[in-house]
Amino acid sequence: MQYVRGMSQPAKTPRASTASDAPESTAGTRAAAQRLKMRRELATAAMELFATKGYEATTVDEIAAAAGVARRTFFRHFRSKEEAIFPDHDDTLVRAEAVLNAAPPHEHPLDTVCRGIKEVMRMYAASPAVSVARYRLTREVPTLREREIASVARYERLFTRYLLGHFDERDHHDGNDDPLLAEVAASAVVTAHNHVLRRWLRAGGKGDVESQLDHAFSIVRRTFGTGIGAGRPGPQNPAPAASAGAGAGAGGEVVVAVARTDAPLDEVMRTIEQTLKEHRG
Repeated sequence: MQYVRGMSQPAKTPRASTASDAPESTAGTRAAAQRLKMRRELATAAMELFATKGYEATTVDEIAAAAGVARRTFFRHFRSKEEAIFPDHDDTLVRAEAVLNAAPPHEHPLDTVCRGIKEVMRMYAASPAVSVARYRLTREVPTLREREIASVARYERLFTRYLLGHFDERDHHDGNDDPLLAEVAASAVVTAHNHVLRRWLRAGGKGDVESQLDHAFSIVRRTFGTGIGAGRPGPQNPAPAASAGAGAGAGGEVVVAVARTDAPLDEVMRTIEQTLKEHRG
């Protein structure tokens, strides 16, 4: 598998700054901060009510009242009470994508993806007590588990698109396993992250989660790094313009590997690798 850098875009002529630029930027930042603050307050109120009354018995009206806002304010921020349990995933997805977009040219794409998903761990680690309570609640309520699975799928799609976007288009042909490898590798990164995250949450949010995550990613890199390629070419070996760009087809197959959630990470990775080999063989 060969990765290439995207074609460089012509530089845009900078717009002359105006006196109103700074106030507008400040106002936008302030509005975003206020929005996130309200979302978190609503989520906190929801969590407290779920803990005392139970998830099913709690209503949106009660959540809004506990947060000191009107029902319509709740629905400006969340579509349902299930969504209120995960107030930060939208912003975290944006931050993860920003990591991918700002990746240095010499960095291996798989390493970039590993850095991107660390934004998710940072989100959970910022509020360990809330994260542990949320984890326990999602274990008890099937609807919340489904919401959590949907959130995980969004990260997998983001990382898969990123890896696919660095293929050499000249190498696309029938029987080429690059798209399959990219999807499985992206899934492996997410699996490694979630394995460490669950272990940390079961331990009450205690422990050096950063080093545990780095160890997990090293296993992913050993398993998939060689198959995916040596990384994007540097300035001394630029990719031909004709092969640059995303362009990976959406027709790659997806292989599903099944492993216990409490299995050691290296066993999980061996299962994924073996499944991939059997599919290709």
